[in-house]
Amino acid sequence: MKPITSLILAAGKGTRMKSKLPKVLHPVAGKPMVERVLETVKTVGTERNVVIVGFGGEAVQAYLGDTAEFVTQTEQKGTGHAVKQAKPLLGDYKGTILLLCGDTPLVTRESLEALLKEHEETGAAATVLTAHMANPTGYGRIIREDGTGKVLRIVEEKDGKPEELAVQEINTGMYAFDSEKLWPCLEQLSDDNAQGELYITDVVGISVNQGDRVSAYMMTNEEESLGVNSRAQLAEAERILRERTSRHFMDLGVTIIDPASTYIAPEVVIGADTVILPGTLLEGETVIGEGCKIGPHSRLTNVNVGNEVVMHFTYAHDCEVKDGADIGPYVHLRPNTVIGESVHIGNFVEVKNSIVGKGTKFPHLSYIGDSDVGSGVNIGCGTITVNYDGKLKHRTKIGDGAFVGCNSNLVAPVSVGDYSYIGAGSTITKDVPTKSLAVGRARQIVKENWVTDDTFKKK
Repeated sequence: MKPITSLILAAGKGTRMKSKLPKVLHPVAGKPMVERVLETVKTVGTERNVVIVGFGGEAVQAYLGDTAEFVTQTEQKGTGHAVKQAKPLLGDYKGTILLLCGDTPLVTRESLEALLKEHEETGAAATVLTAHMANPTGYGRIIREDGTGKVLRIVEEKDGKPEELAVQEINTGMYAFDSEKLWPCLEQLSDDNAQGELYITDVVGISVNQGDRVSAYMMTNEEESLGVNSRAQLAEAERILRERTSRHFMDLGVTIIDPASTYIAPEVVIGADTVILPGTLLEGETVIGEGCKIGPHSRLTNVNVGNEVVMHFTYAHDCEVKDGADIGPYVHLRPNTVIGESVHIGNFVEVKNSIVGKGTKFPHLSYIGDSDVGSGVNIGCGTITVNYDGKLKHRTKIGDGAFVGCNSNLVAPVSVGDYSYIGAGSTITKDVPTKSLAVGRARQIVKENWVTDDTFKKK
């Protein structure tokens, strides 16, 4: 196969989005559309990737960084004009140019591979990725020769005749071009059309007229062709990708109780026999092991979850939960936290930047921040590790087997030794040695007969 370079059109303003953000930077499933397109083309083995930017080009370049090369279309004169801007960069390139739009985030590797295979095997000057649509409104139509089925041209909807607009095979805006034949065709483009623009679609007709072969490959799922030009289409793309992702995981042995109320990013990994309950969001680079139960109403972002873990009504991000942990309800696990094996964290607990050892329990209503907590520790209700002195954060260390009584404050920096006890209601400001009892509270005072008949009378 010839070498492949992708050319991604991302210069459009996207006026129907009614947004200051460039259209291609609007996210689908947590990533900008243009990034999803770029990631997909890389899976087919492109050696170079060029993005044509225009409106908001600086923002697009800043986001994509060194993942692509960039060409600027300063004036918006159509798709053909956009491609021409890449000639100084790719004019001497010998190979296949894979042309896509940056607002088509649903296209798959499989469809692009099929397009490239068709292009290579037929030796075509141009190969068009097409789709069949029962309602092709808004799309260019593929016009074929009667009897032979040969592709003759592509007609844009605004320029089509009634019999041409009745055609249900549409142009997806994705092509494979022989680079050496593309540039001469571009020089023949005319803006004599309804929009007064240079259409890349006209390259098909020009190629046919000069005796070159044009091929086409019809994708099996027309949903992949969806171009996002409005907020409604953005929501539709989200829905399609969500459904696609859910089906993928269910095929792998994951139970998703209610896919319609569940969001799973395509980059997430989930092991077999895990159950995802309604209202759950799994985002970013989250990895979940086997036999887990996640949800209902949990949100995990960039979380590494082991096997046999239960997490319900939990918000966790940029942290790790090891095998057998039981988390929730109403738990917040913050960045740089590692929850050890078989740990139990219950109602209304927040853990931040902490390492928690095996079998430890935070049953309820506690804040554990910037702490190293050993194995088999029991943290009583209402315990707080007081980590901030107004200027700096400090760490708390709690040794293996320690018991911290309810409503205790551990004022960092402070250490509680292995198998030590902290009396309920204590404020601990000094280190506690191993196997010690520490009580830090005022002595109880009882004044008998303090209440008299006049105590509660209004004056």
